[in-house]
Amino acid sequence: MSSAQVQIFDGPDISLRSDTIELPHQLETGAVLVEILLATICGSDMHTISGQRSEPTPLVLGHEAVGRVVAIGGTIDGLAVDDRITWTIADSCGACSYCKEYALPEKCERVFKYGHAPVTDGTGLNGCYASHIILRPGTTVVKIPVGMPDAVAAPANCALSTVCNAVSRMPSTIRSAMVQGAGMLGLYACAYLKEMGVEHVFCSDINIERLSLVADFGGIPLDIREESWPVNRANVFRCAPDGVDVVLEMAGASQLVAQGLELMRTGGYYSFVGMVHPNSPLPVTGEQIIRKCVTIQGIHNYSPVHLQQGIEFLEKTRGHFPYDRLVSPPIPLSRIDEAVALARTQKFCGVAVAP
Repeated sequence: MSSAQVQIFDGPDISLRSDTIELPHQLETGAVLVEILLATICGSDMHTISGQRSEPTPLVLGHEAVGRVVAIGGTIDGLAVDDRITWTIADSCGACSYCKEYALPEKCERVFKYGHAPVTDGTGLNGCYASHIILRPGTTVVKIPVGMPDAVAAPANCALSTVCNAVSRMPSTIRSAMVQGAGMLGLYACAYLKEMGVEHVFCSDINIERLSLVADFGGIPLDIREESWPVNRANVFRCAPDGVDVVLEMAGASQLVAQGLELMRTGGYYSFVGMVHPNSPLPVTGEQIIRKCVTIQGIHNYSPVHLQQGIEFLEKTRGHFPYDRLVSPPIPLSRIDEAVALARTQKFCGVAVAP
């Protein structure tokens, strides 16, 4: 094969178009050519497609995927042709202050993000809505355990790794938590917190279908629609009389922040994860933050260690939680617009596409 099949994004609400990009005759030392086996549509991709946030165009979207190593530029310790892998969403330089001093390689001064870079950058094979992707030298690669389905592993390199990052920054002692949003992020968070031994893990949403999954992932579902909220609010305080220790915002909806602060105990911890788009002004006052002695932590993407932790967590807990229920049956890459339309319905937490 001399070229890769790709789906090009040209701008908001424009149908993605099929195209080809020529494969290089020789890989740069340390680069890896990967055949995409399965990719999933992330909520952030939907934000881009709908115009909620801006990315340079034209580009190949998609950053959640599993692939097979086709070729390696030179040799990479521990990696071989035919290995089934996933990789970090971001490639970092390893030398700037964010990489070395601040322990934030995901905010590297020269960060490169797969599924976010235009086709004019490097080889152009920068995203996962394609038959192939080329990983740049230095990108962290993690092997997928034998027997782990592609659809279970693919979302790990965004949603689950981000959850691992968020949980790693929380206080060490937690008895109760509130997860806002029962999408991919929220359900992963329920499972992770439950495995940590958190006694009460509440998870709120207005989508009844998604709420029906919460209990299977270790959480207590909370319907926050107006007619249901008074009873459910009382249930939270019945379990956590002072309020919950931690709130994780994973719905991408800033209007939920006031509710999160109401349910949080004084001195609680609030993790902002889902509002990665400009339309997120906060409906709170500084006084509310100050008087309640709240700690707020913003989480954006993750470090390489979190991807490794995510895959290990999946392998450890595959028998505990129904991860296979989160992702749709794969839709052919050539019908990417159907996959996007299905993602808009929120019938599945993740929609899969496969070349």
